[in-house]
Amino acid sequence: KKKTVSFSTMPNDRKINSTAACISFMLEGCELKKVRSNSRMYSRFFVLDADMRSLRWEPSKKDSEKAKIEIKSVKEVRVGKKTPVLRSNGLSDQFPDECAFSIIYGDNYESLDLVAGSADVVSAWVMGLRYLVSYGKHTPEAPGTGHPSLRTSWISSVFDLADLEKSGRIPVSRAVQLIKALNPGMKTSTIELKFKELQKAGERPGAEVACDLFVEAYCELCTRPEIFFLLVQFSSNKEYLGLKDLLMFLEVEQGMEGVTEEKCLEIVGKYEPSKEGREKGYLAIDGFTRYLLSADCSIFDPQHRRVCQDMAQPLSHYYISSAHSACLLEDNFWGRSDISGYISALGLGCRSIELVLWDGPEGEPVVYTSPSAASCVPFRTVVGLIDQHAFAASAYPLILCLVVRCSAPQQRLAAQCLRKTLGEKLYLEPPNPAASYLPSPEQLKGRILIKGKKLPPGCEDSEGEVSDEEEGCELARRLGQEDREALEGGGPRRVRLSRELSELVSLCQAVPFQDFESSRRGQRYWEMCSFSEVEAGRFANECPAELVSYNKRFLSRVYPSPMRIDASNMNPQDFWKCGCQMVAMNYQTPGLMMDLNAGWFRQNGACGYVLRPAIMREEVSYFSANAKDSLPGVPAQLLHLKVISGQNLPKPKGSGAKGEVVEPYVCAEIHGIPADCAEHRTKTALQSGDNPVFDESLEFQINLPELAVLRFVVLDDDYIGDEFIAQYTIPFECLQPGYRHVPLQSLAGEPLPHATLFVHVAITDRRGGGKGHRRGLAGRRGRRVREYTSTKATGIKAIDEVFRTATQPLREATDLRENVQNALVSFKELCGLTPAANMKQCILTVAAWLLHSDSAPSVTLNLAEQYPPMEAQGPIPDLLRKVLTAYETGIPPARSPSMAVVAVPAPAEAAPVGAGMDFHKELHRIEAKEGLRGHKLQKALESFAWNITVLKGQADLLKHAKTEALDNLWQIHNAGQSCGIGRNGSASPEPPRLRAPLEPIPE
Repeated sequence: KKKTVSFSTMPNDRKINSTAACISFMLEGCELKKVRSNSRMYSRFFVLDADMRSLRWEPSKKDSEKAKIEIKSVKEVRVGKKTPVLRSNGLSDQFPDECAFSIIYGDNYESLDLVAGSADVVSAWVMGLRYLVSYGKHTPEAPGTGHPSLRTSWISSVFDLADLEKSGRIPVSRAVQLIKALNPGMKTSTIELKFKELQKAGERPGAEVACDLFVEAYCELCTRPEIFFLLVQFSSNKEYLGLKDLLMFLEVEQGMEGVTEEKCLEIVGKYEPSKEGREKGYLAIDGFTRYLLSADCSIFDPQHRRVCQDMAQPLSHYYISSAHSACLLEDNFWGRSDISGYISALGLGCRSIELVLWDGPEGEPVVYTSPSAASCVPFRTVVGLIDQHAFAASAYPLILCLVVRCSAPQQRLAAQCLRKTLGEKLYLEPPNPAASYLPSPEQLKGRILIKGKKLPPGCEDSEGEVSDEEEGCELARRLGQEDREALEGGGPRRVRLSRELSELVSLCQAVPFQDFESSRRGQRYWEMCSFSEVEAGRFANECPAELVSYNKRFLSRVYPSPMRIDASNMNPQDFWKCGCQMVAMNYQTPGLMMDLNAGWFRQNGACGYVLRPAIMREEVSYFSANAKDSLPGVPAQLLHLKVISGQNLPKPKGSGAKGEVVEPYVCAEIHGIPADCAEHRTKTALQSGDNPVFDESLEFQINLPELAVLRFVVLDDDYIGDEFIAQYTIPFECLQPGYRHVPLQSLAGEPLPHATLFVHVAITDRRGGGKGHRRGLAGRRGRRVREYTSTKATGIKAIDEVFRTATQPLREATDLRENVQNALVSFKELCGLTPAANMKQCILTVAAWLLHSDSAPSVTLNLAEQYPPMEAQGPIPDLLRKVLTAYETGIPPARSPSMAVVAVPAPAEAAPVGAGMDFHKELHRIEAKEGLRGHKLQKALESFAWNITVLKGQADLLKHAKTEALDNLWQIHNAGQSCGIGRNGSASPEPPRLRAPLEPIPE
């Protein structure tokens, strides 16, 4: 029986936890499918020769001496469909990417393309071959001989410390606790079972274990094959990462900038458990695993853990974390009121809290939203609590939304309480009539704003009538306190408001909403409207562009429908996409909607304020939330996500009847504008225990990255109904590229100890116009008509003439960017890399081919030139010639954006934008002169905003292309110097900071 290899944690299966195990597996051989260029596949038995010099296969029509590849002739081992044969249309759909690998060999760079039955088998072959290739021409020692490895020595030293009696044996119970301490999260039962297996296999039963058995158990239990595979890929030694290997991994794969050997030494010192490793600067598998699991390697970009956005914009330019019924612990009907709800919401960075004031039995106002009078909370207590916790999690302004349901005398007591308790924190300065926008969060730091009704300016009395807010009406009906006459008459309910409470309202005066035209002409910047979920939803669907435009100047609050008596939550993304700043959430109700809200507000130091996308803030810009494709001037992104494995996944709650087996799968969801909303799932990991391997690639196109959120959900595949295991939600802008662990959370958003997903993240610009392809960036080229973003006619001749001059430069700018992207994708594919790869990886790959040749490098990079040409030294193989051609095709376009953005602004971009903005100042005069009214006027304004957005966007895209081109040149210089194929080495240009600290965006 031909053996195969498995990375499963199930007992008795083969376990690969070292390169020695990989080579042992290759020496035994296994069946693989050999793929031919004619799109046919043949099953063959592949085996490594006993002398480890050649790889053979049988049966074969060739002479047995020809049906082999010498290890010394292998240039590269590629994982996935990375050669023209494996990418061909006839085959690529017949097997998954993770089951394919290719061996590039010989002076002509031929490829042997193979498909295995599982990703595990691929990993074993690839690890073993890369290990053998790295030793060049000399034959390595047989695996497992010679000196003990760095790891074995360390585990033995741990055993010695635990061997208190110095007898050479320790109790099984102590051994179990030792392994559990070294690997938190691992189950005691799993460790005990492994010791029993090994004792039985070695016929050494008993209550104690010797050092060799402890070492074996540790290596089998604590080696994660997917991480070991990664270590082998980047290691020169194949057993540990040296400082140069670690530096390469951090720069090339993790996208870190400015990494030095000193930084690498610091990482080794922090995470490598063995003393010898720390002294020599080696990071072995255990240290590497610890590092990848650490906060230093988190998927969440650490610069977003602090306030990193411009906080000097007007208040209306931010999303504001808002709570509805924060004092409730359960649902709206039967829910108990409790002050801990306020503490919890404020601790999570909530910056807007609703307070519904009722007449209290003791003559003082109370706060409650439940029909049970026994569950009310005194208003004085709530205010004292707010004073104590208002700025514990965030220094930025807190907005108290007062809904008045109490009598005027109790309102006066409420006002006195607010003044006395909050004191200087209360913001009472009248708004500046000369200003056009609200102050910024920075200006209002440490202040509490009151949102509520104000008495009309002419009212001189101590109290007066104002129209009522709709919020709280449903509860009032249940309490029997609703005004029957108002209900029967159908008109708006009127309430008495005291002057004392009215005077506390400054920048957030509540006014009823009439329509967008009335607001545009008459609403003042300090006035704000509240919308019911139903009303806001209607505007979002019927007139999203008007709602976005309205929210540029005015604050709006959306509150849940009173029909949500179970305190369920609306989807905040439905209103964020239209610019609504305050979407009031029921913080006490966990689930998808609260996950989105909590995840979203983590991105700016969890301060409760998130700056809205520029396209939704700029005075003249066009944005419709219901756009079905890419947006003018916003570069769409492709998210390449590989879900590799899960660690220590808990059982779903209440699933005791199923026993120990969890069969999980991972759902990756994108939430954002409708064009971006998508969901992909991995296959189910069957019989996987707590540590399933998924090894599946997913891809998403993101048209508005600034508004997108990625949510991972882990579910248990069950025939009755899939059960929730864990989730994690992260804004797209906070994703870090490379190999990362996702810290999983419970349904209530609490961290699950040691439960993670191991993923690989890569983000690239979408190549070409139009929709993303099924096979992503590697789709066939040249089959589509290029799409150009064009300007629209406004109906005003003078304005249209100015915009018409921009048509040709717009097309040239699009061609320029897309030609660069197309050429670079071809270059990456020829190097055997994905389109998500960077230029440094490409140069290092070519260098690796050359260094595995018998002769001196046949291709060099001339680093003396600003755009280093790749030059052939004498005749070179066909594949290398194609690589050189693609490189040369990609570099001339890469020069263009560098120069274009410096030279172009005058005629192509600045002139139309500048002239357009001049027209905007005169727009109201021009519209009156042209006689534009009603629908025609609205259409002209929309077209004008669209054109300005397109032109600004193209200028931004060109600047982005310039930055990218400069970064590519820096990477080429840097890689050329470090890998040995560069000549005439000069100092590499300064690296542009693509992920620099987020700078304020000028309005």
